[in-house]
Amino acid sequence: MNAQPRPMPALGFRTAVPGDVPALVDLVESAYRGDASRQGWTTEADMLEGQRTDAQSVRALIDKDGSRIVLGLRDGQLLACAHLERHDGDRCYFGMFSVRPDLQGGGIGRRLLDECERIARDEWGCATLDMTVIRQREELIAWYVRRGFRDTGTTKPFPYGDERFGLPKRDDLVFLVFEKPL
Repeated sequence: MNAQPRPMPALGFRTAVPGDVPALVDLVESAYRGDASRQGWTTEADMLEGQRTDAQSVRALIDKDGSRIVLGLRDGQLLACAHLERHDGDRCYFGMFSVRPDLQGGGIGRRLLDECERIARDEWGCATLDMTVIRQREELIAWYVRRGFRDTGTTKPFPYGDERFGLPKRDDLVFLVFEKPL
């Protein structure tokens, strides 16, 4: 007898509010920095140490006009988040994409990305989703390419010397700019 795959429990979405800031900082830090991040595949711990974000930065994103942090929740528990920000014309920036490390690879990120694309396209009228990713993150880049993002050929410098973005362990970090038509 063949075992049928179990259906994935529902994932709900909502917009972050100021009371979510501590949980958001913990989630983002756990997905990208330190030993906890090594449980998942999005870790940057081999390239960067220090913080990925802080409460002040997350609160500023929540309070900013044209900005939204989308939460992915199951049974009231925060599992994932992403930041959207409307830009000039019909473009939207996608960032701070985080899934709890012990749940990565289970489809939560894909579902959150789908919801963020829906918001950008249907609620904000955006035609393009933009994002940046560190050039050395080959596995992550491949994941985004499989989801329709393409490398624009544009790069942005890593903010060396600004500890708000972490403490680099190497001197060749640079961001690649990707876009996806919606």
